[in-house]
Amino acid sequence: MDLGLRGAKVIVTAGAAGIGRAILERFLSEGATVATCDIDADALKTLPQNVIAERVDVADEASITGFMDRSIAKLGGLDCLVNNAGIAGPTAPVDKVDLADWRRTIDVVLTSQFLTVSHAVAALRQSKNPSIINLSSVAGRLGFALRTPYAAAKWGVIGLTKSLAIELGPDNIRVNAILPGLVAGDRQRRVLEAKAQQRGLSYKEVEAEAFRYTSIKEYVPPEAIGDQIMFLASPLGRFVSGQALSICGDTKMLA
Repeated sequence: MDLGLRGAKVIVTAGAAGIGRAILERFLSEGATVATCDIDADALKTLPQNVIAERVDVADEASITGFMDRSIAKLGGLDCLVNNAGIAGPTAPVDKVDLADWRRTIDVVLTSQFLTVSHAVAALRQSKNPSIINLSSVAGRLGFALRTPYAAAKWGVIGLTKSLAIELGPDNIRVNAILPGLVAGDRQRRVLEAKAQQRGLSYKEVEAEAFRYTSIKEYVPPEAIGDQIMFLASPLGRFVSGQALSICGDTKMLA
């Protein structure tokens, strides 16, 4: 099925590995031209040569805004911005969370999205099919004990998304949030390992508890996130905006 994304000009933050890499590869498979950034220089070296790529710390204002401006210039415009960059943040009781870790989590997960959007809007207004897709989390819908910086930032992403959808709707710019659940990969494994350590449980016990609160007892493959984003970025998704869309196997609680 042709999604109408051939020739689309796309920026995906943190696109060298994990969910971001799956999103980037799906855009490439649809014939889009993609620019990405990542903090992992080694992972960036594994990207296809036709991808515009830079090493960037998205929490650094000058670094991320410079990347946005250069990428839009190299792409010759912008049709879709995918704000994928994020970190897990600390796993600890709230009274044990270091303020520096709190600020770093908010900066990477939420403030970076404000910065990219503020530098993308002018170019998106010139597109015939403009969209912004922000990665939140089911933690931004349900909350997450021992993960307060992460959950707070992801709730903020939904508030940002809803507000932008209203503000940019008159420009026909669609803005949506994706809320992944338990996604297969190293990052999810590290989160569960940290939770197990904090609670004095085994990895298997924590994993089993996590799936106890999902209807579908499987990890979400990163490719499933990419598939949903293709629809939202395509002309088929032209009337979907202001939504927080969960891809989580029907997660009811985060233990």
